[in-house]
Amino acid sequence: MRHDLLSDVMYVINNAENIGRKSVDIPASKLVKDVLIVIQRAGYIGSFEFIDDRKSGRFNVELIGKINKSRAVRPRFPIAKDEFEKWEIRHLPAKGFGILIISTSKGVMSQKEAAELGVGGRLLGYVY
Repeated sequence: MRHDLLSDVMYVINNAENIGRKSVDIPASKLVKDVLIVIQRAGYIGSFEFIDDRKSGRFNVELIGKINKSRAVRPRFPIAKDEFEKWEIRHLPAKGFGILIISTSKGVMSQKEAAELGVGGRLLGYVY
């Protein structure tokens, strides 16, 4: 039984990367799609496509072997626009290595994009 779909998706992607798979199927939702777009823009995954299975659907994600760890963060902590560095130190192994995934009022984006726009939001997860 799924209580947090984003956590399940991040664990599935992480486990598939660890065993060397080239692609993985994950359940679909709008939040998962937005997070996959952010991860793809950062260069951690290849392309992904939606597959309609007459239920909620699923995404087939092409893995390119660049993810060391991907996790969702629970609870979804609020982050002010000047607190990104504190959360980078807590979740990422080094400065400038990896991305934090933030849900803002302007959509889901990485902490770098949120800092450029000067917006805060909720911490969804991280990838490095």
